[in-house]
Amino acid sequence: MSFATLADDASPTFGRRLIELAPGIALLLAIGYSGKLIEQTIAAYGKANHLALPNIEYVLWAIIFGLVVANTVGVPAIFRAGVETYEFWLKAGIVLLGDVLKLGGISLVAVALELTISIVLMTWLGNAFRLTPKLTSLLAIGSSICGVSAIIAAKGAINAKDEEASYAIAAILALGAIGLFVFPVIGHLLAMSDHAYGLWAGLAIDNTAEATAAGNLWSEQAGKIAVLAKTTRNATIGFVVLGYAIYWATRGEAETIEHKGAFLWQKFPKFVLGFLIVSLLATLGAFTKEQTADIANLSRWAFLLTFAGVGLSTDFSEMRKQGLYPFIVGAAGEIGIAVLTLGIVLAVQPWLPT
Repeated sequence: MSFATLADDASPTFGRRLIELAPGIALLLAIGYSGKLIEQTIAAYGKANHLALPNIEYVLWAIIFGLVVANTVGVPAIFRAGVETYEFWLKAGIVLLGDVLKLGGISLVAVALELTISIVLMTWLGNAFRLTPKLTSLLAIGSSICGVSAIIAAKGAINAKDEEASYAIAAILALGAIGLFVFPVIGHLLAMSDHAYGLWAGLAIDNTAEATAAGNLWSEQAGKIAVLAKTTRNATIGFVVLGYAIYWATRGEAETIEHKGAFLWQKFPKFVLGFLIVSLLATLGAFTKEQTADIANLSRWAFLLTFAGVGLSTDFSEMRKQGLYPFIVGAAGEIGIAVLTLGIVLAVQPWLPT
């Protein structure tokens, strides 16, 4: 159960649930803030000693600290419920990030191309490696839209097996973690602009948390663009999952969707609406300069918890148990998507805002 369900509980249950979540949330805060302290300490040391030290963002430190804990001592049971709230903090951070930034027509075309390329490429690879048809569908859905969330949304809609969903999720998570470290290196080698790099991260990285982290590893501006591109992809989840559900229903292997409008609303990520509302209010001048700064700071604090949770929730030993073929297909597909979307972004970079 996520932190977002707290509001639905009665008062005594609310108190018990808060106590249950508190240790994990405290761990997220401790790891995230440790990353911030390390970043500031290195910067201060370099300045005091006139050294040109590399500026490693707190985002990466928080993720690394979380990875070390998760893959050495592990996350004790008392912390797990609170750690799982990192997805809530991610959504809260995105809502509070609401900005007057616009993705632009060229970038929207790039998003549409990414969706098409991902579905076609993953479907072809899944068939070539003779994965089960529904596992192939889950990989295609996860890579085209929003990773784990899309796979979970699609699992019930197409009546996929639990193990098929586990394979797809493990493949997507492993490749997202790798992308966090690889994307900034490639971006610097190609001297990409903030907007171009953020667009690429938002197009090519599947999970919203990893896409947000990869963008912020580059710059705050790139992080905002990555969120915009990724949120645009997320908004298509209902339509893509509905399309797959109808396809499998016509083959007699999934339940027929009677109320398509209700289905779309059920699958639509509601935090996207919050993001749009805050963006609209900011555009209309509803916030003072000081309030805008405060909202931005709240967003950064929410992301600080998110990035710590990304590391703590990445258990490589569990991923290894899921088998080899889904990783081969996932890796080949993700590399192909990353390369093709990079080509698209580089081609349109001269027309993107600087």
